[in-house]
Amino acid sequence: MSAATVEHVPTFSSLGIRNYRLFWTGGLISNVGTWMARVAQDWLVLTMLTDNSSTALGIVTGLQFLPIAVLAPYAGALADRISKRRMLIWTQVGLALVGLTLAALVLGGWTQLWHVYVLAALQGVAAAFDGPARQAFAPEMVSEKLIANAVGLNTTSFHAARLIGPAVAGLTIAWWGVGPALLLNGLSFVAVMVALVMMDPSDLTPAPRARAKGSVMAGVRYVRSRPDIILLMFLVFMLGTFGLNFQLTNALMATEVFHVGAEQYGLLGSILAIGSLSAGLLAARRTQLRLRLIIGALAGFSLCVGVLTVAPTYWWYAAFLIPTGLTSLTVMTAANASVQLSTEPVMRGRVMALYQAIFLGGTPLGAPVIGWVGDAFGPRWTLAIGAIACALAVVVAVAYLVRESGWGVLPWRRVEEEVVVDDLQAAR
Repeated sequence: MSAATVEHVPTFSSLGIRNYRLFWTGGLISNVGTWMARVAQDWLVLTMLTDNSSTALGIVTGLQFLPIAVLAPYAGALADRISKRRMLIWTQVGLALVGLTLAALVLGGWTQLWHVYVLAALQGVAAAFDGPARQAFAPEMVSEKLIANAVGLNTTSFHAARLIGPAVAGLTIAWWGVGPALLLNGLSFVAVMVALVMMDPSDLTPAPRARAKGSVMAGVRYVRSRPDIILLMFLVFMLGTFGLNFQLTNALMATEVFHVGAEQYGLLGSILAIGSLSAGLLAARRTQLRLRLIIGALAGFSLCVGVLTVAPTYWWYAAFLIPTGLTSLTVMTAANASVQLSTEPVMRGRVMALYQAIFLGGTPLGAPVIGWVGDAFGPRWTLAIGAIACALAVVVAVAYLVRESGWGVLPWRRVEEEVVVDDLQAAR
């Protein structure tokens, strides 16, 4: 398909569907609370429970994502067997209970570091079951033509909240303390529960149910037979494990390099979200996705993070977070939608669970290592590792395509722009 014939849809098309509109609105409220909690939790660990220990913060981050790596395949199999809507209601209950427990501990003055470790792991368990169901639920609310649009709008919701949440958290922490910020997060999950209950089940298009026996391994075998999906998972693994540790790196740069307070730290998350939100809105207009977009965006992300590594001032650092957010979210949304569009509906929950396990499950490996690097060599090296790792991922992806299909498959060498699946079919 030539570039001239690439289709676009109106940016907010999926919001015209009532069920999706309810889901998107509830998710936006919940995501604001989630980003408030992330800032509050980091501030709690760095300034109240430790003396700016990046290792402790890395452990907390790792514990949040470790259950995803372990449980996501089973969660995906479950999502393919039962109602995804019902599954999402129960995951919101679990996430709310964890959030409210941490808030109660902080407000009561009882918090110890091990409390945060345990609750971070429990949050990861709930998130492991929430993610595959959430990802696979979008195609049940919209038509196939609007799947990429829905994925883009989901990303927009997440990063609009990322724009709002850290800034609100910074102000809340400065005025009232960490506890109220965590409390608002726990209450925010009610919005998703209400949205799910208010949906009209007759307007949903459930995917065919998978049989229970052997369903997890069936998902693994399916992915192993798809080198196109494997390549995309490799790229997002490198991005998620080494590049997307801004929860940790921003905190270290803010406290140890630029020596700013909670408000300025929260502002960094919001500035990063400006670029992320832009990427989500652009993604919502696409109905087809190109390999050149994913590879080029990852290369751009590596370059932007390299600039962050040597940023001389707080505002220089903040300014370059915008293109960093734009490039990272372009990779994530394009890869996510490409995997969903190219996967059989009956396998979608399991494939997206494996995708999530690869993408987020690498964080338990990367975050503690990066935390240790921050303590041993300084905060700037935590960013340098991400830049180098993502640059190497681009080199490996290009080398693989050249080996399998020759120079003509390279995105910048093609006369016509093909969708990701078509580009990668030649490598099968």
